[in-house]
Amino acid sequence: MSNIIFHIDMNAFYANVEMAYDPSLRGKPLAISGNAKERKGIVVTCSYEARALGVKPPMPLWEAKRLCPGLIVRTPNFDRYRSSSQEMFTILREYSDLVEPVSIDEGYIDLTHTPYAEHAVKTAHDIQTRLVEELMLPSSIGIAPNKFLAKMASNWKKPMGITILRKRDVPQMLWPLPAGDMHGVGQKTADKLKTIGIHTIEDLAKANEYTLKELLGINGPRLKQKANGEHDGIVDPERIYEFKSVGNSSTLPHDSDDPDELVALIDKLSQSVSARLRRKEVMANRLLIMIRYASWKNIKRSVTLTNPTDRKEDLFEAARQLFLKHWNDQPVRLLGVTGTDLVERKAAVKQLDLFSYTEDAKEEPLQTILEGLKEKYGKSLVQRGMTIKEKESKTSGTSFNKDFFQDEKGND
Repeated sequence: MSNIIFHIDMNAFYANVEMAYDPSLRGKPLAISGNAKERKGIVVTCSYEARALGVKPPMPLWEAKRLCPGLIVRTPNFDRYRSSSQEMFTILREYSDLVEPVSIDEGYIDLTHTPYAEHAVKTAHDIQTRLVEELMLPSSIGIAPNKFLAKMASNWKKPMGITILRKRDVPQMLWPLPAGDMHGVGQKTADKLKTIGIHTIEDLAKANEYTLKELLGINGPRLKQKANGEHDGIVDPERIYEFKSVGNSSTLPHDSDDPDELVALIDKLSQSVSARLRRKEVMANRLLIMIRYASWKNIKRSVTLTNPTDRKEDLFEAARQLFLKHWNDQPVRLLGVTGTDLVERKAAVKQLDLFSYTEDAKEEPLQTILEGLKEKYGKSLVQRGMTIKEKESKTSGTSFNKDFFQDEKGND
């Protein structure tokens, strides 16, 4: 029996959550923008009514209002979105224990060994209907034998689509598409593929594996497998922790009350978190620190960031301020830095004025070069900003991330 995997993708999630809370918005052009009253705002997402009039993310807000003078604009309410997301996943878990959240508005369900597997399409309709009737939230669902194909299928029909994609359908349905439309192929990867004549998913499926590995490293052969409809990733409920946060902690070689040494470690941890956020193509809306004293007492503090970010400088400054505010001058055994409330980089609610846009544009290629060098030659080759005294330390990220998710007691 083939696996039965669903990918559920909520349609225009933020906008539809706002409509669910305020039904007077239904049927109207609505945009979500982090800076609704200022010209420098950008459209984070928008309703399908707004999209029909030419509005689309990440369009500048002034342009969106020019295209649609009657556009209604709301600022993001992440507590509201988080609550709706939790309710959505609660419904999904009624169908299977194997539910893997991917982001706040999408996830996978493995129905293979459930009574629902025999009636997959009916089950998809039932889920869609419940999400609309109980939460007033539309969705699209992809049905396939693996996660990759299910993800590709859910993009086929929006809003409120249900699409089945079997391996035998791959040549007809996927191969004609541009390689950049494939899940897992970002713009940078698509540009690299074009340099060796790969423009479509079919080109990628038939490409020489050695050439792909030379160009993209181990990711090259993996993409070729996906382009042929092959993917062996399991639906893993534990990956929720990866979605919720990206963090690192480090135990000092000796208990320390030296502020310079402790701040230097925070700088190093912030750099690591920044690099991991960039690799995952997500940004953090919230920054958390953990301080473990020599007495083994732990404290955890957090702050909401002005804008979603993956920049080391932003993460470090927030972590440094939190640490200096809450450290009691007693010797410290362990420090941790974590970015949480993650959003996809392309959908981040960052309001760019001219200065920050220019700075980010200059920073991006430099960060990419630095991270590439570190990947190739080792993390200690290149450092920027303050010089960190190299000390041996033990790093443990996963359990630390779970601690934050399970027991967050933060201050704004």
